[in-house]
Amino acid sequence: MVPLVDSKLLILRSEAGQNQARTKGGNLRANRNTGGALVRLLVTWALFCTVGYSADSGMASARISDEHLRQYSDLAQTWMQDYLRIDTTNPPGNEMRGAEFFKKILDDEGIENRVFETAPGRADLWARIPHTTAAAKRPLVLLNHMDVVTSDASHWKVPPFSGELRDGYIWGRGAQDMKDEGLAQLVVMVMIKREKIALDRDVIFLAVADEEAQGTGTDWFIKNQRDLLENAEFLINEGGENLLENGKVKYIGVDVGEKTSYWLHVVAHGRPGHASRPNPDSAPNRLVQALNKIVAYKTPLRVLPVVDEFLRDMAPYEPPEKASNYRNIRKAIEDKKFQQEVERDESLNFLLRDTISLTMLGGSGQTNVIPPEAWANLDVRILPGGDPKSVLETLRRVVNDPDVTIEPLESEFRVANYSVTDNVLFAAIGEASATYFPGTPVVPHITSGYTENQRYRPLGIVAYGFNPYTASEEEGNTEHGNDERIRVEEVRRGPRVLFDVVVKVAGE
Repeated sequence: MVPLVDSKLLILRSEAGQNQARTKGGNLRANRNTGGALVRLLVTWALFCTVGYSADSGMASARISDEHLRQYSDLAQTWMQDYLRIDTTNPPGNEMRGAEFFKKILDDEGIENRVFETAPGRADLWARIPHTTAAAKRPLVLLNHMDVVTSDASHWKVPPFSGELRDGYIWGRGAQDMKDEGLAQLVVMVMIKREKIALDRDVIFLAVADEEAQGTGTDWFIKNQRDLLENAEFLINEGGENLLENGKVKYIGVDVGEKTSYWLHVVAHGRPGHASRPNPDSAPNRLVQALNKIVAYKTPLRVLPVVDEFLRDMAPYEPPEKASNYRNIRKAIEDKKFQQEVERDESLNFLLRDTISLTMLGGSGQTNVIPPEAWANLDVRILPGGDPKSVLETLRRVVNDPDVTIEPLESEFRVANYSVTDNVLFAAIGEASATYFPGTPVVPHITSGYTENQRYRPLGIVAYGFNPYTASEEEGNTEHGNDERIRVEEVRRGPRVLFDVVVKVAGE
């Protein structure tokens, strides 16, 4: 197997004063309605202090006037609230609503764009800012999905589609996955257009439908409009993680590869009857017994080259004992004590093994009826190089019940792929991160979730998950959860971070 990554760790400068400026910014924006333009001005000042940015930094945004930068931050905040108010819950999706939101802005800015209705009420949107040089390099694609997962408003502090500004956050389903990143990409397109940035490659904006379920939006686009990708060289999508701990960014994690989803359907069969006469061989009983075995099962620990590199790169920032384990992770996973630590650490566990999550259950339609079948769904995530058939057969052996069947929900299994890091895009992310997050290592990372990068890499595109925002573990955990939200200061700063990466790659 080709090594997953051969990048070098980027060790940068110290990050002084960031937490102080962040606190100021959050408090100011919490009272935005009473402060008006003065508050926005002070917020922008606080962000500039946080960034520690200078005109000689070499980044493109340093040449943009302060007034224009404030305008872009204001647009990002307003558009983020507007976008979060658009309900694109999948199912059913209704991504045409998101496409129309993007299209109006792109039309107003004079940016070439097209909307494709992939199914009734569902749409992909493509936009492009062309190169200005006589000869062009291969394009850069900014990919995002418009759909969001379901939400239960009764468990939220604010309505999930309110886009409410509260306590220094903008709240709404999609604030972490991934309307925030789609919004940043949109603002970058506007910045490039308004600032008349000279480009030596096309910059393509692609917003797709149905990422959270079947990926039909991307599949449709690749099948029917592949020529609009123009043999792209690079793609930036969701998946990166920039972990914020105690007011400082612990690392900039660039997603170079992802685990592959492998959804399984478990069905228990048993004798039906009236619930007033329980029987031990009922389908629900068998299902519970099978699921207990599955939940208790621990998949083998395995170290990928990219995970080995990530942990070695992070070792200098950890306490001595953990640092020692990270420097020799292959030996550490043989230790029983460390294995228990891995199981307790959600951020480490998924990196070192295939994971199994119980997500759905079903049985009788009535309380007083014992059904002939009871079922459950499992979300299995397999590390690159893993064998789905082996996982399936292992779980069948673990359950060891002829009256319980386990089958894949999908007939197709997408083999995991990855991108190497010896290229100008990874370097650009490192340079921008050195400016915005000094003292923070930039490391290759494997994401816990499947992303559509997997579908674009086979086209010859280097695809990364890169997030221009930072998030604490608590904030990141609101993704697909309750009270999803993003800090206002991140919404205001994120597009500028992404702009500098994009211009570094595509600027003349």
